[in-house]
Amino acid sequence: MTDDDRRLLDFAARRFSSPGAHAAAVREEFGLSVTRYWQRVGALLDDEEAIAYSPVVVNRLRRIAER
Repeated sequence: MTDDDRRLLDFAARRFSSPGAHAAAVREEFGLSVTRYWQRVGALLDDEEAIAYSPVVVNRLRRIAER
């Protein structure tokens, strides 16, 4: 797992007041579209290192993805 992967998970743990605020923060922080951001985060959900690094965040995102 790279440092960028860890930053993505740390960012995913944050809460935002609105979807617009989240999208703006994604663009500002990572220079990514929201779609690309979620693709990268989604790829981490099956990564054992990501689970070891941040199990609460990974499991929360897995539950959200299953809906």
